[in-house]
Amino acid sequence: RLVVKPDQLIKRRGKLGLIGVNLDLQGVKQWLKPRLGHETMIAKAKGTLKNFLIEPFVPHKQDEEFYVCIYAARGGDYVLFHHEGGMDVGDVDSKAQKLLVGVGEKLLETDVKTQLLNNVLADKREFSLSRGGGLFNLYEDLYFTYLEINPLGGKMQGYCQVHFGSPDRNLTYPCPVVTPPPPFLSLYSPDEAYIADLDAKSGASLKLTILNPRGRIWTMVAGGGASVVYSDTICDLGGVDELANYGEYSGAPSEQQTYDYAKTILSLMTREKHPNGKVLIIGGSIANFTNVAATFKGIVRAIKDYQVPLQDHEVSIFVRRGGPNYQEGLRVMGEVGKTTGIPIYVFGTETHMTAIVGMALGHRPIPNQPPAAAHTANFLLNASGSPSTPATSRTASFSESKPNDDSTPAKKAKPGVPPGGVQKPGGVCGLSQPVAHQHTSDLSQVQQKKIVQNLFNFDFICFPTQPTFLIAVFFFFGDHKQKFYWGHKEILIPVYKNMADAMKKHPEVDVLISFASLRSAYDSTIETMNFPQIHTIAIIAEGIPEALTRKLIKMADEKGVTIIGPATVGGIKPGCFKIGNTGGMLDNILASKLYRPGSVAYVSRSGGMSNELNNIISRNTDGVYEGVAIGGDRYPGSTFMDHVLRYQDTPGVKMIVVLGEIGGTEEYKICQGLKERRITKPVVCWCIGTCATMFSSEVQFGHAGACANQASETAVAKNQALREAGVFVPKSFDELGDIVKSVYDDLVAKGVIIPAQEVPPPTVPMDYSWARELGLIRKPASFMTSICDERGQELIYAGMPITEVFKEEIGIGGVLGLLWFQRRLPGYACQFIEMCLMVTADHGPAVSGAHNTIVCARAGKDLVSSLTSGLLTIVSVNVAAAAAVGLRNLSAALKPNLILNVDGFIGVAFVDLLRNCGSFTREEWNLFLENGPTKKLPPPCPSLLFLGHYLDQKRLKQGLYRHPWDDISYVLPEHMTM
Repeated sequence: RLVVKPDQLIKRRGKLGLIGVNLDLQGVKQWLKPRLGHETMIAKAKGTLKNFLIEPFVPHKQDEEFYVCIYAARGGDYVLFHHEGGMDVGDVDSKAQKLLVGVGEKLLETDVKTQLLNNVLADKREFSLSRGGGLFNLYEDLYFTYLEINPLGGKMQGYCQVHFGSPDRNLTYPCPVVTPPPPFLSLYSPDEAYIADLDAKSGASLKLTILNPRGRIWTMVAGGGASVVYSDTICDLGGVDELANYGEYSGAPSEQQTYDYAKTILSLMTREKHPNGKVLIIGGSIANFTNVAATFKGIVRAIKDYQVPLQDHEVSIFVRRGGPNYQEGLRVMGEVGKTTGIPIYVFGTETHMTAIVGMALGHRPIPNQPPAAAHTANFLLNASGSPSTPATSRTASFSESKPNDDSTPAKKAKPGVPPGGVQKPGGVCGLSQPVAHQHTSDLSQVQQKKIVQNLFNFDFICFPTQPTFLIAVFFFFGDHKQKFYWGHKEILIPVYKNMADAMKKHPEVDVLISFASLRSAYDSTIETMNFPQIHTIAIIAEGIPEALTRKLIKMADEKGVTIIGPATVGGIKPGCFKIGNTGGMLDNILASKLYRPGSVAYVSRSGGMSNELNNIISRNTDGVYEGVAIGGDRYPGSTFMDHVLRYQDTPGVKMIVVLGEIGGTEEYKICQGLKERRITKPVVCWCIGTCATMFSSEVQFGHAGACANQASETAVAKNQALREAGVFVPKSFDELGDIVKSVYDDLVAKGVIIPAQEVPPPTVPMDYSWARELGLIRKPASFMTSICDERGQELIYAGMPITEVFKEEIGIGGVLGLLWFQRRLPGYACQFIEMCLMVTADHGPAVSGAHNTIVCARAGKDLVSSLTSGLLTIVSVNVAAAAAVGLRNLSAALKPNLILNVDGFIGVAFVDLLRNCGSFTREEWNLFLENGPTKKLPPPCPSLLFLGHYLDQKRLKQGLYRHPWDDISYVLPEHMTM
């Protein structure tokens, strides 16, 4: 007998009538007929059932059904057990016995017996005990974060079906073979599958979920946090029923990847017309490191390709973006609107991030001429008229006096001891030390010089006396020094292969910025925490499995180390210290006044949104005192409350801004801190993800932690709780800047903040490569080439992309035609070239070139040296002369050192090919004959020939060659002979 049920992550299948019980095979087929492949309504959601499980039916009584669930939390894994399982289990969260297994701990039999099996009859306890231990081991071994079985039958011998299991979303390594079933309503359409495939092959992040293919509002948003904010705003303004998609592109995708993503969106939105036309919102926060102009090139290409369909469907496009080179990106986007006739409205950082949503939906007027953003170069040139760089304070807040120069950094607390040795009231405690102080020095595990140079640039504009960045560690090279710019001056920074050597030689270093990959970040962080001088570690890598992250958190708590990340862009303390790419490039740092401290501190999950907060705060207050992006993973190394409490205890911070999000319960700790008066400074907070409760199906947003597992984790519930606790909560993200300004103005009016006089931004040298990118300079090239281009996403031969070379199968002959003659040759000409290569592939070991290669190989020389020796003894043939005077005559003239029976014939035949194939004019083939590869024609493939002989000698293990005496004629002067 059998049981059949859908396997698409649907809960309460029994109550929904989606389980067939005690059926034979024919009964299973009949049960499946009206369900398999048919649309089904579950609650308010309509979808298709495509995946089913068929398993053995085990007869049992109701009292033999148990319920068991294991799920992950920050501090460990909870095991829930209830002695009454089945369809009527009810609210297990309140009824079940619960046991917490700490991180790194094992599930003990004694704990199971005493805390979980209290209500289980004695004759069934042994079975439950054995099942419990095995299930927990399975849960850990497969890196699950959630596992549920209901019912767990008491008489099911050797068989146990996991009813609902969820592996770690970050699980890319280690990689057990676990393929979760596709969720109901989440079966990929072909377009979604295409984007998922692009995402899997890319280091960037590309996501697409189609919500309503007939909707009129489409989005193309850069950034995981920003994509949620735009969806929230669309829903807040009444567009939820017309919202067609959710998605994001982030992580510096290439032009080609952005083009592929954009053309998919444009294809989807131009398949069905809408009576009111359609709108496309191309939005994003201020990028930290993505070249906006480069990604916009891909979008512009897609718009040009879909020009006619976009016009036919009456599509209007609204663009708002900031970040590196965004001015050029907006200019190009505006130009394509003028040339195609498509209404495209472009806005930069002067416009609030979500203002374009109101414009697109008709809730806000569209400015006729939006304020023109200053060019990137304007921020990098001295606007003060003074040739010197203004002195800036490294530590003082913009609204407070400088501390004494002899102040000392905070001491690191011992494990388990809060600052001062006293537990903070209310049972909550903050980090035991500031993330950065005026004596902070840092180390970076990174190979990318550009990132390190950006750290030096920030240091220079804040306090141009000495850098905070001291050393780098790169594990794949030996100890050496690398050159960087410090202002106009070049300096050398030591680079170490071994972490221990770096720590020993630089005991002043106390912060690590880890750019290690997701596969090595865990091990390198564990190694770093063993050095007591390190008090802060920023982990940039995304995708570290949650189980490993929780181990890092536990070890950091024991050692008193602050972890920012994983999956973070970093943090910034204006005028003092910068971690990673946060704050973006220098133009944004200067525009947001991050070169000197203000009075407002913030904490966010999203890296892109943290840069947007820099912009909002700088435009509505005296600026940022400190900002941290804790990372978008489910378990960040440090929490919102950790940083909020630091800000509460920092005199320079006058108000706090928090950007929370759907998922988790950390924001409730802020409510608790306010109620217990642990937090007394004004707090402005908004949780993004309010749109999730309006969608008919669950949508996984960009961040791994952005998912509500219960009602209290929704953004709506958290915003309401924060508002009731006394936090300043706006009605939407659209109003966040207004609330920040209102609170700030009130503090100024009360005298809490006394704004200081603004100083002009310092002069900053511009890198040559960036100035060239902006089109500010030009430089004559040292070389010119017209046959190939390797600068883009794919190699180009004489204008032909390498993908087309493969698709059209032009072969080696066709490739040589492109590289030698810059054109496609006829098929027979390509075949002739390939026949020449085959005929001349080997002339045997006796010819001079092969002979010399063999001698060098037997002398132990390397491959390049051996090939060079052979190539230097190839005799060139003047084919032009052969064609002019005749092959036989030239062959006779050169007979002492070359026989032209093969090479000469090929050369002359090649001349005939050029003259008569129809691909060249008389002037062109005469030019090729005089200057091209046919003038001095060597054997067409000597390298292939000599490589074969080199490998042959190595394979035969031939020793040093000595020429035999009997093959040498010794002819000495007669007076020297005996």
